[in-house]
Amino acid sequence: MTTGFVLRPDEGRVLDLGSFEARVLADAGDTGATFTLLETRREPPGFGPPLHRHRDAAEAFYVLEGDYLMVIEERQERCPAGSFVYVPQGVAHTFQVVSDGPGRKLNLFSPAAMVGFFEALSRAEAVGTATAELLDAIALEHEMEVLGPVPEAYL
Repeated sequence: MTTGFVLRPDEGRVLDLGSFEARVLADAGDTGATFTLLETRREPPGFGPPLHRHRDAAEAFYVLEGDYLMVIEERQERCPAGSFVYVPQGVAHTFQVVSDGPGRKLNLFSPAAMVGFFEALSRAEAVGTATAELLDAIALEHEMEVLGPVPEAYL
C-alpha cells in the first residue's frame, strides 16, 4: 500500500539523458503502479524520439514550456505551452520541439511504465554507448516498439 507524498520544486530523481533530463516525480512504487509521472527538461529545438508505440501504457503530455509538434498516427498538431495531449496504449506517436528555445513537459504513463527505459538510457548516455541499436533493445525491454523515423511529411 502506498501513502501520499509531496515533492517541492526541483525535487525528484533526475536522470541525465545527454541533451535533456527526465525528473521522476512519481513511479510505480510511489503510486501502487497506477501511473508514472516524469518532467522532461531542456529538450533542445529539433529534439524528438523516433515514431513509437507503448504496448503496456497510455501516455499523456502536458506542455510547460516551448512548442512541440505532436504526431499521433496520421494526425499532427502544434502544441504550445498549456497544451494537453493524450495517446492511448498501442497508438503510434512521436513529438518534436519546434520552438526556438528548449521544451519542458510532463509525461504521464498509465499504468506505471517507462522509468526503467529512461534509467537504462541514462546509463548508456553516461558511458557514451547510446546507439540506435541499443535504443531499440532498451525500448523492447520496456514494452516500447520503435516504428522508425518520423516521416518527413510530418516535420
